[in-house]
Amino acid sequence: MKLTHHLKGMAIAAMTVLAVSAGSANAAEKLRIGTEGAYPPFNMVDANGELQGFDVDIAKALCDSMGADCTFVKQDWDGIIPALNKRKFDAIVASMSITDERKKAVDFSERYYTNKLQFVGKTGMAMDVSAAGLKGKTIGAQRATISGDWLEKNRADADIKLYDTQENAYLDLASGRLDGILADALVNYEWLQSDAGKGFEFKGEPVFDGDLIGIAVRKGEDDLRMKLNKAIKDIVANGTYAKINAKYFPFSIY
Repeated sequence: MKLTHHLKGMAIAAMTVLAVSAGSANAAEKLRIGTEGAYPPFNMVDANGELQGFDVDIAKALCDSMGADCTFVKQDWDGIIPALNKRKFDAIVASMSITDERKKAVDFSERYYTNKLQFVGKTGMAMDVSAAGLKGKTIGAQRATISGDWLEKNRADADIKLYDTQENAYLDLASGRLDGILADALVNYEWLQSDAGKGFEFKGEPVFDGDLIGIAVRKGEDDLRMKLNKAIKDIVANGTYAKINAKYFPFSIY
């Protein structure tokens, strides 16, 4: 009889431990992170079909800091904000610039890096990036980016070609179909280090400085936004951010 009671007690204790463990596992917030996967070195797809890059590494570090269970969703850039608002994922970590126009559709975290826009063209070929200098020149940029918007507002006399991905813009530049490209300086920096970018260089000074890159969440989701802000501060303070930064750039981009 005593043994039966003892076994029952052990069984109840084991069930309690399992229940507590299950409760702890369920307590981890599940988050889906949307990113483009076509914007190296920030987000791209490797040979195994896995999403990689600075954005992905930062998102994983933020999820660890928040104790969240995160999965990634690949999404074309053009539809990334509509997909967020249709609840395909919960946050966008895809090198998205914080702009007044986008703030009408989404809310943003604090910045997780800072960027600027700069032209790239053929090495040794004179390229005046002023409005007068680019008149009649064919200049590329990615569609629905601040680079494309800036060109249309400030270099309207150029022949502006907009692309679905940054990679396709670079392909046309390398093949001679473009005189130049305007893009994020950090993305250009990465491309100029590659074999495809040999024979090209930065042209002129940055035309737009202090571009703040943030994480987009749905309007009114302040709890998630505040958690992300705290996690960004935490990974900067504990050195995790610096380690990820050093993997991609020999200088701080924060």
